[in-house]
Amino acid sequence: MAAGTDHGLKNILWQKIKETVIDDHKKPGEWRILILDHFTTKVLSSCCKMSDLMSEGITIVEDLYKNREPVPDMKAVYFISPSEKGVDSLVNDFKSTYKYKAAYIYFTDYCPDSLFNKLKTYCAKAIRVCKELNISFLPYESQVFTLDNPDAFHSIYSTHRTDKDTTLEKMAEQIVTLCATLDENPGVRYKKEPLDNAKKLAQLVENKLGEHYELDEKCKGKSKTQAQLLIVDRGFDPVSPILHELTYQAMVYDLISIENDTYKYQSKDGAVAKEKQSILNEEDDLWTKLRHMHIAEVSEKIPKLVKEISANKKIKDNKITMSGLSQLMKKMPSFRKQISKKTVHLNLAEECMNHFQANVEKLCKVEQDLALGADTEGQKVKDPMRTLLPVLLQKHSTYDKIRAVLLYIFSLNGTTEENLRKIFQQIDNESNIILNWDRLGVPIHSSSSQQRKTARKDRSHEETYQLSRWTPVMKDVMEDAIENKLDTREWPHKSECPAAWNGSGAVSARQKHKGSNQDDRRSGSRLIVFIIGGVSYSEMRCAYEVTQAVKSCEVIIGSTHILTPRRLLDDMQDLSKTKGPMETFTIIEEKAA
Repeated sequence: MAAGTDHGLKNILWQKIKETVIDDHKKPGEWRILILDHFTTKVLSSCCKMSDLMSEGITIVEDLYKNREPVPDMKAVYFISPSEKGVDSLVNDFKSTYKYKAAYIYFTDYCPDSLFNKLKTYCAKAIRVCKELNISFLPYESQVFTLDNPDAFHSIYSTHRTDKDTTLEKMAEQIVTLCATLDENPGVRYKKEPLDNAKKLAQLVENKLGEHYELDEKCKGKSKTQAQLLIVDRGFDPVSPILHELTYQAMVYDLISIENDTYKYQSKDGAVAKEKQSILNEEDDLWTKLRHMHIAEVSEKIPKLVKEISANKKIKDNKITMSGLSQLMKKMPSFRKQISKKTVHLNLAEECMNHFQANVEKLCKVEQDLALGADTEGQKVKDPMRTLLPVLLQKHSTYDKIRAVLLYIFSLNGTTEENLRKIFQQIDNESNIILNWDRLGVPIHSSSSQQRKTARKDRSHEETYQLSRWTPVMKDVMEDAIENKLDTREWPHKSECPAAWNGSGAVSARQKHKGSNQDDRRSGSRLIVFIIGGVSYSEMRCAYEVTQAVKSCEVIIGSTHILTPRRLLDDMQDLSKTKGPMETFTIIEEKAA
């Protein structure tokens, strides 16, 4: 991402890193070396490119944990996490002989006294700067962040773990660094049910926000800003991350093998098939434009865009095919550049549609009826088992059957032991994936003391596709929060929001009405939502939709990690396994070259 490109959270973070790390003690014409660990490599990769760093006087970016050639005439900028391993590596660079001219150290977070004393003992003379920055989150998209901690799911929900409290403590510290980066001191609220994790985390966040703004000399005693922070547990909406979603981004990550946001595909160059890859992020304008559209719209839009470009390139006005485009791109190099991104999405959309036509369409009909408790005509589903049976009896994958079974159980708020036994026989006895949901506070066994289901907004007047009638519960929550309609019995306050937050995008007399562009929203109200245990792509989409609808409020959503249905089911399976406690921060061990 170019430094000047506005991608919300990513741009805000880049500007902070640029001002506090890159530009700090920078001299005109001077080149420096930047040294990163695994986490800070992720942070920088998420918000800038190498060209951005080079334009700021960074000539080389090195890995802290790999063998590096000494460059004694150049200064080294260390942007690292405050871990014992990281500090030991830094000390080794200066302990006997200086690997660099001097060290400028910027920790992502608070550095414990033990590590700070180690630095003073072994390399005090080499250190010119040592600062703590409060950056312990990753911006995933312009309005989405993660704590880069998928292991937190096991730590919080597994009965085998003993590090739940320390995990919540670390999560609170990371959330506060997000708030600090946004220059917000939000009012904190939490969802009372189904578990008490949200309450504990909300209290920790509120305490640490107070501590942070009391210690920060620039913002000492900073009062609450025009922002709300809502904290919820994953179990508050078990349906949304399980359903087959038919919007483009959610469908791609559910049905296609995407690793590190990279799509790999075969492209024919003559008779030879070559493997190509494309990164799905906000640098791809077409991806950003299409990602929240329904697959039906995407499938219509991409060929139209291709035809617009190819209108004067002697392509007959018929069906656009990948092989036809490949031949044309080979003959006309100038055409290649214009069409390449569109062919990626043509290929990707075709793959999604192939999955849809093969089996997803049949699954969606059943899933939507079970999730909503009504069919496309609005008639109540009287016998959910009858709705479920076709999926269990047909040739669907075990995972697809489990997803349908879960939606059946959720629709009933739990089912009988006898029903569960029969169901397990149909899903290869993968009972743990089903039973472990009770650890998230989601009823699996029917009982007399069931928690009541959350009342849903009536969206029958909204235009939608028949196989996409379900709306994530989070969208209701976001809209109600902005309109000041959240029930305080279900959403208690850990701290009060300012009176200026009075709903419907309305603002106090001291605030001018904000426009629709992102910069205007940023100076208005903010709603920050944090989901413990993973956020789905459909819930991410809601943040953008609500922001676009409200105009005067920017919605930012985040979690410990990003979920796909498969990943969530694997996480549920793993709750039955014993794992060691997580480290303070996930650092990949790398052997010296």
